[in-house]
Amino acid sequence: MSTARSIDRKLSRKTDQRRVLIRTLASQLIEHGQITTSAPKSKVLKPYVEKLTSSAVKGGLARRRRAISQLDTVYSANRLFDLIAPQMKRTSGFLTTSRAPERSGDFTPMVTLKFVDEISEELPKAAKPKKAKPAPVKSAAKKPTAKTKKSAKESK
Repeated sequence: MSTARSIDRKLSRKTDQRRVLIRTLASQLIEHGQITTSAPKSKVLKPYVEKLTSSAVKGGLARRRRAISQLDTVYSANRLFDLIAPQMKRTSGFLTTSRAPERSGDFTPMVTLKFVDEISEELPKAAKPKKAKPAPVKSAAKKPTAKTKKSAKESK
């Protein structure tokens, strides 16, 4: 007898649609910090984002590239690695769920999924980009090209 795992949930969708749904929900959770979704979707989403977040805390280029491939946008992967992961004060248990009011149309149980640690919108001090030096200004005078040299000779 096998136990029902959250990964085995099909959410009444085909495989490709289910993958896109989970990727999109994960990206939205990372971009906004919290989302409200149905309880079955949150049970599938939570371990997915937990694994991504723990790999982001460990860091590294290969893990960043894997996260980019598993999320909807590059922006959300970079936000996870550059903004969220450095602010995590724990090694696991990054997300928490809390009940939300039932959906009014079909009374589906809803859940709010969010990060346990508060995420400030400022980049951590170590990750702040340095100010780029302004590019040197090029002179407005054009150097003579082969065509302008020929035209100068012809005019003489």
